[in-house]
Amino acid sequence: MVTLYSSPSTNCSGLFSSYSNSSSIGFYNYHNNLPISSRNFASHKISLQIDAVRMQDGAVVAPPSKTQDETPLKKLKDGILSKEQKHIFDFDSNKDKSTVSITVVGASGDLAKKKIFPALFALYYEGCLPEHFTIFGYARSKMTDDELRNMVSKTLTCRIDKRENCGEKMEQFLQRCFYHSGQYDSQENFAELDKKLKEHEAGRFSNRLFYLSIPPNIFINAVRCASLSASSAHGWTRVIVEKPFGRDSESSAALTGALKQYLKEDQIFRIDHYLGKELVENLSVLRFSNLIFEPLWSRQYIRNVQFIFSEDFGTEGRGGYFDHYGIIRDIMQNHLLQILALFAMETPVSLDAEDIRNEKVKVLRSMRPLQLDDVIVGQYKSHTKGGVNYPGYTDDKTVPKDSLTPTFAAAALFIDNARWDGVPFLMKAGKALHTRSAEIRVQFRHVPGNLYNKNFGSDLDQATNELVIRVQPDEAIYLKINNKVPGLGMRLDRSNLNLLYSARYSKEIPDAYERLLLDAIEGERRLFIRSDELDAAWSLFTPVLKELEHKKIVPESYPYGSRGPIGAHYLAARYKVRWGDLA
Repeated sequence: MVTLYSSPSTNCSGLFSSYSNSSSIGFYNYHNNLPISSRNFASHKISLQIDAVRMQDGAVVAPPSKTQDETPLKKLKDGILSKEQKHIFDFDSNKDKSTVSITVVGASGDLAKKKIFPALFALYYEGCLPEHFTIFGYARSKMTDDELRNMVSKTLTCRIDKRENCGEKMEQFLQRCFYHSGQYDSQENFAELDKKLKEHEAGRFSNRLFYLSIPPNIFINAVRCASLSASSAHGWTRVIVEKPFGRDSESSAALTGALKQYLKEDQIFRIDHYLGKELVENLSVLRFSNLIFEPLWSRQYIRNVQFIFSEDFGTEGRGGYFDHYGIIRDIMQNHLLQILALFAMETPVSLDAEDIRNEKVKVLRSMRPLQLDDVIVGQYKSHTKGGVNYPGYTDDKTVPKDSLTPTFAAAALFIDNARWDGVPFLMKAGKALHTRSAEIRVQFRHVPGNLYNKNFGSDLDQATNELVIRVQPDEAIYLKINNKVPGLGMRLDRSNLNLLYSARYSKEIPDAYERLLLDAIEGERRLFIRSDELDAAWSLFTPVLKELEHKKIVPESYPYGSRGPIGAHYLAARYKVRWGDLA
């Protein structure tokens, strides 16, 4: 029986307890310099039994005897906390429940409309949000609360198991949504937002989450204003930051340094939505919870690993943004490299976020910086198929005609440690290809002295076992094995042991943003990127990116809708590898 991570169900019961190993989340109040442990502080009654207190001089002092009016919380407050810290507990007894205020900064943008608000509604529908919560949209556009609700309502769907009362739930959700117009660099506008947030928090213990759905060049201004003018006075304040996290090591370090002027590291949640994908999260379960896989997960049995990402459409109006970054920065340095780190890491001490991220950092630091000889870049050109003309990359009006920005890249990476020494990890990512897919392919070594080699002829790759983890679309895990075709003769066939998620699980798989937003609210950091992890990732790609730009390497052209440039096949062949998606 193979164990799999089976959470297509979005039932949140038990979810909070599943993160009980995670450390408490501390919000650092920069104004009063007070470290405050605040996770779930006010949403649960606190029961503490203090038998004795050891003082700094070594003396042990027994607490006063408990009276009817002296609760453990009161003893904690009066006997241990300083006067400066006592104010965080001074709430009316009838307002002892916490509230979460979620502010979507850049609420009028496509990401907010298509992903963030629908994900928040799905969490609300499934009962995963706290009892008391408020959602605020913040952007420069002038808009009323009703106009925001009307805009958001157009993107909400009742897709979740087609349950009843979805329309009623939708209306309830929209009534929790409000809007405030303001500039991203205005402390005054954020102070006005703070006033509105306090009105809705109604004196409850307040926690605040800011989702920065804005271009990176205005991150810092928004963070500065939110931190100084709209932070929670008592609970936690967290900020979700969308990629790109810079263009290279230097700009990434500058961005991190600027963020840390106003936030502590544990307040920054760098989101990579691919880490929230169901099959990516299942990677560690598949490997560490199934005895048949973990012993094989090394250079001894694995010949190569492939991470393949393809889109069947071009930039389609986003060329101006894309041309500034290119496919390597947009997909390979973050999405694919993060999946590689999860795939290749050693067994963590526990499922605690820091233990997992520590192992990922070790993998990234063990990798060789990418060399230009191990990279192939391409750019799609116009192509006519079935009477339809598909435009080339430079036909996009937002793209310079002489642009050398790659829309396709393939690369060979290596991990110099005992487990993976000599195993090529191949990446391939591109736009305007023949299909839309994202998958991990693990090709195992040939069977030594295989008795059935003659049945496969000279092409031994036909006999190679392969584990495929299809991240999207049609999520699946399948293992390619060799099998005898029924009959009197000895004819072999390559068959799939297939777990197709849509056939195995009746519930719909949650969107990645749902999982990541819920984790941010809960303070669970497993699927978010730490600053040293980001530094290690950029150090692998920065040298080759600079070399590509300095030498003005011309990308190889490939037709729109094809499998990409031929150079990718030569790169794989150099390491005696055949791309698995060609079969």
